[in-house]
Amino acid sequence: MPIYKRITVDEDTTALIWKIEESLKSLEEGVELTDYCRERYDGMKSQIHKKGFMSIRHLLKEFGYSDFDLDYDTKGKPHLKDGYKISITHSFEFTAVIVSTKKVGIDIEKQRDKIKLIAPKFTPIEEYEALGDTEDLVRKLTIVWGAKESLYKLYGKKGLLFLHDIFVNDFEISAKKTTAKVTSNNQITFYNLNFLEFENFTCVYAIAND
Repeated sequence: MPIYKRITVDEDTTALIWKIEESLKSLEEGVELTDYCRERYDGMKSQIHKKGFMSIRHLLKEFGYSDFDLDYDTKGKPHLKDGYKISITHSFEFTAVIVSTKKVGIDIEKQRDKIKLIAPKFTPIEEYEALGDTEDLVRKLTIVWGAKESLYKLYGKKGLLFLHDIFVNDFEISAKKTTAKVTSNNQITFYNLNFLEFENFTCVYAIAND
């Protein structure tokens, strides 16, 4: 059960990506769940969701953690009991976990044409007219969506509006990084964003500047 990709952001921040290729039975081996997570797991109907849930527990092991090191707040945001910051994501056959001393958020998205239909709900679509109706448009919109998702997870507060409260600065896809700002309660906070693409998926992770 190899790690698909390891990203060492700095000495205090690491992200791990897992590609799910194992059977559910194989993923379940050696994993113990808290009562809270066992109830969640048993309630899942989808095989791919169950595989994602279990593969994340294997990623936790790579960091030296187990399910018992996690707490979830009332909004469902995971927290590590030792004070480190964590964010988790799952999309189809990929899962990822990022751990840091700083506030972090991570998101994986599959690159799909339907992103063009929902784009006006999360970003001013007219800003992307120069790209035309091309593959690059799908790629760029997926990065922006993933960026906003990762920031939403990092921020950990409901009520944040993707279109109005989270602004991602323009970027070149080749740069693999950009910055963003979140406005909430008349306060503006700035974040660094990095992204990578693989097998028609996009992974974006956000890190607080403080």
